[in-house]
Amino acid sequence: MIDGQLVGAPTTFASVNPATGDIVGHAPDAGPAEAEAAVAAARRAFDTTAWATDRELRVRCLDQLHRALVDHKEELRALTIAEVGAPHRLTLGAQLEEPIATVRWYADLLPDFPLTHDLGTVESRGARHRRWTEKEPAGVVSAIIPYNYPNQIALAKLAPALAAGCTVVLKGAPDTPLITLALGELIAEHTDIPPGVVNILSSSGAAAGEVMTTHPDVDMVTFTGSTATGRRVMAAAAETVKKVFLELGGKSAMVLLDDADFAAASMAAGFMACSHAGQGCAITTRLLVPRERHDETAERVAGVLAHIPYGDPADPDTYMGPLISERQRDKVDAMVHRAVADGAKLVCGGERVDPGFFYKPTLLAGVDPDSEIAQEEVFGPVLSLIPYEDEDDAVRIANNSAYGLSGAVFSASQERAVAVARRIRSGTFSINGGSYFAPDSPFGGYKQSGIGREYGTAGLEEFLETKTFGVVAE
Repeated sequence: MIDGQLVGAPTTFASVNPATGDIVGHAPDAGPAEAEAAVAAARRAFDTTAWATDRELRVRCLDQLHRALVDHKEELRALTIAEVGAPHRLTLGAQLEEPIATVRWYADLLPDFPLTHDLGTVESRGARHRRWTEKEPAGVVSAIIPYNYPNQIALAKLAPALAAGCTVVLKGAPDTPLITLALGELIAEHTDIPPGVVNILSSSGAAAGEVMTTHPDVDMVTFTGSTATGRRVMAAAAETVKKVFLELGGKSAMVLLDDADFAAASMAAGFMACSHAGQGCAITTRLLVPRERHDETAERVAGVLAHIPYGDPADPDTYMGPLISERQRDKVDAMVHRAVADGAKLVCGGERVDPGFFYKPTLLAGVDPDSEIAQEEVFGPVLSLIPYEDEDDAVRIANNSAYGLSGAVFSASQERAVAVARRIRSGTFSINGGSYFAPDSPFGGYKQSGIGREYGTAGLEEFLETKTFGVVAE
């Protein structure tokens, strides 16, 4: 969708169902020309329409978008299952219904959100001066999203950007273009969002994204994906000093303290590692346990993984679906084999399952905290079990990472668990299974897990600039 019109491109590319390998459909393959047109439309809409200044219009349009998403929820669910490989049960939460609720949350936040702040008066140069600040939209936003949670990540960017008054060029992931294009169809057909305010592209290559991150008419780039790509995005945006939001990789640790309920925590660790086949940046993929409980925990977790139902994502009883592609499955399998060669013990899993791109839930025990499997993001259903000596050692190992996105800790004492969580450098944390993820909760990471926060009022602030005023007081 460019400038309010559902348009094609000279060529198309296939989107594949990862559970079967069948083609779901074809998407327009946008190149530099289409990206240029989308940026031009967004620039025009920001500079010449009332979108940036008409708060009532934005509230109405967010209301309409929410209603359209609710009304077409079942079509979106079916497409998400087919294209993303997301199990049906995940679409009841983070894959679809929770993202829809995010639009509702920003629509409700916007009417009373304070865009001005009085700074009072000061005396300077023999006169009194009244000062205040105003929040203004950042401008034209390029939003680039990955394949793993396309609804959630698209709407986590789009809803606050629109609420702020920005115009947007959104590019879906090459592996999941159709679900993002469906969002564009709903906007074009069921909302009063003016032409050019939202433009949505699908592309099989990097050329469109390069335009979106370097174009001088783009004011801000918001990117979710790998840390390696995030570095390139940041470097590209630096040429014109664009505002940049990055939500990148993670290698989060779950720490089981010596007084934890090991049965319950082992269950949580196993199911978390296999959520969406491990294709989540905040998943706790390192499990840290006291050395004397290592073998016992390995046996417990292996028992959990052996009973995780995987298969057809359309089946409501399926917990884990496929990996997104054969390429991703090859990467996961290669990392598991290298881990074993480096000295880790393969307790269970480590096998491909056909047809489709399935990989058995996998546990590696006795993992060296400095090894590749403990340091690099796998993005597959692979859990690394790492022994520690004492609480200080556990904190050291948890912080021994370039990433700092999430984490978890289990203890019989909530006070002790919170104290340990505060020592670990990450942007989000779960205490004894507590959930932090919701539309009002800021989400983002430390270190190489990114810059900035999505969700909550912090997520809206990312798309706003602050202007400070001063006048001579009368």
